[in-house]
Amino acid sequence: MRKSDKSKHNITIASIKRSTIKPYDDFKWTKFYESNSDFLYSGLNLNLIENELIICSTIINSDNYSILTTQKLITNQNGIEYSGSLINAKNKGYGNFKGYQDHSLTLGHIELKDGTDLKYFIETGRASMVMINGIGTLISMKRQE
Repeated sequence: MRKSDKSKHNITIASIKRSTIKPYDDFKWTKFYESNSDFLYSGLNLNLIENELIICSTIINSDNYSILTTQKLITNQNGIEYSGSLINAKNKGYGNFKGYQDHSLTLGHIELKDGTDLKYFIETGRASMVMINGIGTLISMKRQE
């Protein structure tokens, strides 16, 4: 049975909260969103479809960010945008966390249904659980669609 966007959003946010150590609001670049109105980055063109909800993001600046919605993953890396649906996507790794104290960011990878590799930004440290669990939870739900 296909889940509604609201249901996917609620399940994914709950997963993020279970796996992320509080406080949630002290991360430098990473946030998760209870509603789309909490997303305050008006300069980013997301082209959301009806009922699509923003789940979480890692936003470094307007040229470098990753945003997870209930329908897709969007990454803008050095001003070039990539995006794709997570239906039948596979997690391919979470980047390099060895010696992360020296690096604030790493790149995770997913393989889309068509075989394309899509990277996404992960803030290291406690914040990493937001993007990792958001994407992992949504991929597992999308496999069942």
